[in-house]
Amino acid sequence: MKIQDIVQIVMFLCILIAMTPVLGSYMYKVFNGNRHFMLPVFGWLEKLTYKSTGVNPEEETNWKSYTFSLLTFNLIGFVFVFLIQLFQAQLPLNPVNLPNVSWHSAFNTSVSFMTNTNWQGYAGETTLSCFVQMIGLTVQNFVSAATGIAVLLALIRGLSRKTTEKLGNFWTDLTRSTLYILLPLSILFAIILVSQGVVQNFKSSETVQTLQGAKQVIPMGPAASQIAIKQLGTNGGGYFNANSAHPLENPTPLSNLLEMLAILLIPAALTFTYGKMVGSNRQGRTIFLAMLLLFITGLSVSLFAEYSTNPIFGNLPLMEGKETRLGITNSILWSVSTSSASNGSVNAMHDSLSPIAGMIAMINIMLGEIIFGGVGAGLYGMVIFIIITVFIAGLMVGRTPEYLGKKIEAFEVQMAIIAVLAPNVVIQIFSALASISNAGLSSLNNAGPHGFSEILYAYSSAAGNNGSAFAGLNANTLFYNLTLGFGMLIGRFGVIIPVLAIAGNMAKKKITPLSAGTFRTDNWLFIGLLIAVILIIGGLTHFPALALGPVIDHLLINRGITF
Repeated sequence: MKIQDIVQIVMFLCILIAMTPVLGSYMYKVFNGNRHFMLPVFGWLEKLTYKSTGVNPEEETNWKSYTFSLLTFNLIGFVFVFLIQLFQAQLPLNPVNLPNVSWHSAFNTSVSFMTNTNWQGYAGETTLSCFVQMIGLTVQNFVSAATGIAVLLALIRGLSRKTTEKLGNFWTDLTRSTLYILLPLSILFAIILVSQGVVQNFKSSETVQTLQGAKQVIPMGPAASQIAIKQLGTNGGGYFNANSAHPLENPTPLSNLLEMLAILLIPAALTFTYGKMVGSNRQGRTIFLAMLLLFITGLSVSLFAEYSTNPIFGNLPLMEGKETRLGITNSILWSVSTSSASNGSVNAMHDSLSPIAGMIAMINIMLGEIIFGGVGAGLYGMVIFIIITVFIAGLMVGRTPEYLGKKIEAFEVQMAIIAVLAPNVVIQIFSALASISNAGLSSLNNAGPHGFSEILYAYSSAAGNNGSAFAGLNANTLFYNLTLGFGMLIGRFGVIIPVLAIAGNMAKKKITPLSAGTFRTDNWLFIGLLIAVILIIGGLTHFPALALGPVIDHLLINRGITF
């Protein structure tokens, strides 16, 4: 590594840390119903939304009604995106006359964008029309991210309120998250991206002459608007097949830096919002520090692995699959950021990462996407681990476990275990099924442990609602479209429903005042315990599978055996 590489990493982290309280304070005002500077801009649209849909924004519901509204809304979004893909050829804004999408690919894509996964088994520029990209996928990028924020808000109310069943109004939370957070940030970011050279038009393509004198057809379309929300909403789906390695999605070093920051910005800022909403900024800082330490650890291991020379490759850095305009450091920083934040966009091919760096990206997802994680989803996933940590600590010291003054009882622990197990079951069972079936093995690009890593990464990405891929697996088949689709559903709603159940049960409880015997959850001791629990659960669950994939791959590469 060179000094400029270290400077880039430090600058990236400093900007992220500095922006966290700024955006976090603003989001607190939005979610708390306080006046803020965007209210005069979009306040009329919020009122119009409620009036046109018949929603009473002041009416609050219990967790069951909140969950029903959330599931109903997501089902409508799935059906809409599914249908417009099936009838794409008959719809407008299809300048290159793309045909209808197959039913199993349409199913997978609809589930993917509804669940904030944005896994893509297709090439965007040659499969989906401008209409589907804008009206279907871009809209889902907004509302799926807003759904994650809404679940977090319900959980915060459950933890901070006492002796009530009310968790807020899903429709209000969804509307405010979209209008005041995601929409203005996306508009601003899209304008910046256009200034850097990202395309935003309705043309079908441009034919240009290359330096060698040949003609090349370059796809066009409304890319900047989708890229802005895909990063800010931790969605990750690329307008172009090469995703953020494509020069029309990520043209310059500045666009690369800003897109990486956008991936982590809202998830990081929500920790500050969380602290203010539960009445303790220290709680928010504790969660942020735990996330940051895990992030820096994974980044350090990945960089070490990529910059370690191997005589098999002539003692040269591994440049295969990297974006040569940006270099190894920016490729690794992106891979760690996107896998930490359930974003899924890539500016380098993860299939070409060193086995250890690829394993770190996989582990980031397998831990539950809680190292910053998806918008809203990462933080409520971290709270699940906090509940488990508090419960274990209570057993160790012989006290009834408490968090934020509320007792953690059997129901909360059971729901937390379900939320942790749901995505992990998908990863283990579906990976095993694909590894022993002809339908699963026929799509591999590599054999041996590296091929197994491609399968393991795919189901980890689906269950963790990440969306990135090793890029060595042909997933646009009936088998993978269906199994990955069901994996995304379980990974999303198998966590959301238990989280909302916990919120509903916690809201009914009284708050016990702090005392000298209260176990602190806002100091360095708790940060250490929390990280240990996260790593132990992840290690015990996934180490056998990782040993069969990237670990063996690493050992064999050092002996000159590649796949």
